[in-house]
Amino acid sequence: MSDETNDKPKTAKRAHGLGRGLSALLGDVQREEPIAPSAPTASAKAVQSIEVALIQPHPEQPRRHFDDAALQELADSIAKRGVIQPIIVRAHGGGFQIVAGERRWRAAQRAQLHRIPAIVRDFDEQETLEIALVENIQREDLNPIEEAEAYRKLIGEFHHSQEALGRIVGKSRSHIANLMRLLDLPQPVQQAVMESRLSMGHARALIGVPDCETLAQQVEQKGLSVRDTEQLVRRARTGNDNASSRPRAAVPSSGKDADIAALEQHLADILGLKVEISHGDTAGAGGTLSLRYSNLDQLDMLCQRLSGERI
Repeated sequence: MSDETNDKPKTAKRAHGLGRGLSALLGDVQREEPIAPSAPTASAKAVQSIEVALIQPHPEQPRRHFDDAALQELADSIAKRGVIQPIIVRAHGGGFQIVAGERRWRAAQRAQLHRIPAIVRDFDEQETLEIALVENIQREDLNPIEEAEAYRKLIGEFHHSQEALGRIVGKSRSHIANLMRLLDLPQPVQQAVMESRLSMGHARALIGVPDCETLAQQVEQKGLSVRDTEQLVRRARTGNDNASSRPRAAVPSSGKDADIAALEQHLADILGLKVEISHGDTAGAGGTLSLRYSNLDQLDMLCQRLSGERI
């Protein structure tokens, strides 16, 4: 699947954080005229043609897992049409380092391109990591573990709070906190999440469970749903193998149907927003779905997703 059509990074002025998105950076691409490939400079903002061999990926790029089949599909597209959307780089060590667009760079290598269109920007290390994180999140390219590791790095090295990170990436503080808890899972379980063999819902249910790896293997081998996984975890915690034969309570302590509550949490994990569902009591009755946003950036992101526009 080609990201040539949806890989549009956006950025914002530092004074306002990156929560506005990467639109300012994209705007530069749209407004600027290409310059001669023989005159690349670190301060230039126009699209340049840079030798692929002079470009290196950032070692702390949030995205670590690249689907091989999708990458080959993109490489085939690039071989036919070229690289349509320039990558973003910064001058580094006598060459250039990728800020956004590593997947296109990798695919261009597979397509045996010798040069690739790029925009050179003067970003420091913190800005580079923030922009890479926002760009990947807005295109939904990161798996939960990669996203959580990026949050941990920004908190640990650059002293962001979870609230500040939420403003940067347009997510709720609880979304960030829940993701970071996944890093408490054993490495094999994290790997299963990275490879989409387990969902975030499965992983959250397994956090802090004794013999987590064994349970994760059972979930994967049996193809258990998130609700089944939660029941499996409850049995593991209580040591009661007959727990599954007990009728499940239809209404949890909060007074809301368990399935509705699980659906609310699932949607909240996907959107990074607070979700509330009010469903009628009678069969076939309708209801309301409420999404709570904390700023205009989150509203804009939601509107783009609902309308199908590229983020």
